[in-house]
Amino acid sequence: MCVTAKVRQMIESDTFVQALQDIGVNFFTGVPDSILGGIIAELMERRLYTPAVREDEAVAMAAGAYMAGKIPAVLMQNSGLGTSLNTLISLNYIYQQPCVLIVSWRGQGGKDAPEHLVMGEVMPQFLDTMKIPHRTLTEKTAIEDLRW
Repeated sequence: MCVTAKVRQMIESDTFVQALQDIGVNFFTGVPDSILGGIIAELMERRLYTPAVREDEAVAMAAGAYMAGKIPAVLMQNSGLGTSLNTLISLNYIYQQPCVLIVSWRGQGGKDAPEHLVMGEVMPQFLDTMKIPHRTLTEKTAIEDLRW
């Protein structure tokens, strides 16, 4: 499952992290992102976050955590989907290793640095092509969408 966020402060970070824990997520990893920074800071404060150097490494760590009995989540910006594609397909998809992807939607609506615009424009189609079920969180339904 992939959830994408396009609003920087749509929900308080502590509420978001607690909602993830409430649905059973108990391993968090990822790569720093300014949009997800508050969530990452909350996870670090709770000593729940294991940082990764690259997105594909985070996805592999999540797969290992799943094999050890954890329910993992990976936090990244959408450019990291491209970086992690081979790992998602050759490890997670092939061996049915689930994880929650929490992906910030950089470049959505044509607003962001130029390097984010291409992925921002194609992200929903990219996820559909890769057969990754996804939801876009909104302020009104963010917590409900996490339970999806």
